[in-house]
Amino acid sequence: MKKSQFDTAPVLSAELGFSVKQVSSVLNLLGDGSTIPFIARYRKEVTGGLDEVQIGAIQ
Repeated sequence: MKKSQFDTAPVLSAELGFSVKQVSSVLNLLGDGSTIPFIARYRKEVTGGLDEVQIGAIQ
C-alpha cells in the first residue's frame, strides 16, 4: 500500500461508513488496475461485499 493510500483510507472510511480494511482493499485493487465492475463481481471476498456504487464512492 502506498503511503498516500494509507493516509486516505481512514479518512474515506470515516466519511463513507466503510471499514478501513474495505477501503484499503478497494484502493489497492484500483491501484493495481482493476475496474469497478471486476472488483464488485469477482473480489467480493476482499471488499467485504461492496457493490459497484460503494466502490465508486471510494474511487
